[in-house]
Amino acid sequence: MGDSLSQEANWRVRTSRTLRIVDAFVIVWAVAGAYSIRFGLDSGVTTSGHDSSYVWLSIFLAITWWLMLGAWSTRQSRILGSGPDEYKRVAAASLWLFGFVAIFSYVFRVDTARGYVGIALPAGLIGLLLARWLLRQHLSVHRQNGRRMSRLMLLGGPSAVLHLAATLVSEKHAGYLPVAAYTPGSSPPSQNVSGVELPVLGHEPDTQAILSAIERCQADAVAISAGVQLHPKTLRQLGWELANRNVGLIMAPALTDIAGPRIHTQQVAGLPLIHVTTPTLEAGQRVAKRLFDVAVSAALIVLVSPLLAVLALLVKLDGPGPSLFRQERVGFEGTPFKMLKFRSMVVDAEARLTELADRNEGSGLLFKVKNDPRITRIGGFLRRYSLDELPQLFNVLSGSMSLVGPRPPLSSEVEAYEQDVRRRLLVKPGVTGLWQVSGRSNLSWQDSVRLDLYYVENWSLAGDLIILLRTARAVFGGHGAY
Repeated sequence: MGDSLSQEANWRVRTSRTLRIVDAFVIVWAVAGAYSIRFGLDSGVTTSGHDSSYVWLSIFLAITWWLMLGAWSTRQSRILGSGPDEYKRVAAASLWLFGFVAIFSYVFRVDTARGYVGIALPAGLIGLLLARWLLRQHLSVHRQNGRRMSRLMLLGGPSAVLHLAATLVSEKHAGYLPVAAYTPGSSPPSQNVSGVELPVLGHEPDTQAILSAIERCQADAVAISAGVQLHPKTLRQLGWELANRNVGLIMAPALTDIAGPRIHTQQVAGLPLIHVTTPTLEAGQRVAKRLFDVAVSAALIVLVSPLLAVLALLVKLDGPGPSLFRQERVGFEGTPFKMLKFRSMVVDAEARLTELADRNEGSGLLFKVKNDPRITRIGGFLRRYSLDELPQLFNVLSGSMSLVGPRPPLSSEVEAYEQDVRRRLLVKPGVTGLWQVSGRSNLSWQDSVRLDLYYVENWSLAGDLIILLRTARAVFGGHGAY
């Protein structure tokens, strides 16, 4: 077992080596390509000295770019495969480099060809980000099978350890595999976490006992969660010992569904205080989101207008009734509005709702029937690929909806909301959202609420863009739609 664990642990070294080679290839490709396009096709550049200076510049640029990617820690195993930090670091290293080039050219009056830089930077940055994305897909396949993951020993109170273990087991793409638990100062919790055996190796609040448990389970890192009953001095000593053994230390506070932009750290007398800002959508952010909605929805309406006309005709020919279905939904701050959709059910669908009450497959306030007899022939196709929701682009353009946001609820659902669920109404409902890209109709009511609240509390324009890109994949896949 020890040999297999050692071989599995070497994935970090192999991945880092692969990234170094891939980074070098992409950078050389981008710089050499920029040089060839800018000067190889420009007949005006004929002076050998001028050509020679750009050859040396290209070599210097390629080497410096490669080194800066290392200096920005873009190849660290802890950021690979999950989260935006990996992409941010690659972009930051690249933009800083070309920023230095621009400043140097300006200060020392060096005439650097703008076309050369204008080709090398975007080509290289796109290539590097694409390489990271491909590696992420490769890692995800391995991690779904339990490979190429960091082995974690969870340290904390019983309930916190169980919650953290269940979360990490359900999110394998993050690359953390809980292998054992240690609950200082309390009795061992249940050993079964989401179907995974999680042995509890002790509960003595002693540094040496914890280190012995780490050696027994061969953990790569220790995750300290809430409820840990250890003196601050013991925790500090544990941190020193872990650093000496090259074992990672992860702090997992009891904060859930909080995104990075809302978290800020402050050092006070050696204490790392974590500040969590209040979720608000400032006036400037609302304007930016609204301008984005108007621009994109208007462009999409123009682009898909022929498709809208064809779908409206098909719905009309499929059976009696109008092409469009208008239903009252609850929008921003509880304001009702008429949501538009292509009609995908028979005209008396709402009247027949009570007949299907015993076949409801939804949970909570959601009503879902997988093989709903009220759905028309063309309606099944429209729902599978979310084409019935295209008319909602007009709701976005008029301002009653947003491109991205929580699922637009019915008034009957809102009346039954608990107090915390009403926070969904703090932003406009969306044509798509985290619920759309995370399972669609397969989601439980609890998961749908959790995703909507997460979006409300952690909104960002970059997050909207990512959700829109993920929506295209979810829609074309047709999974979870009925």
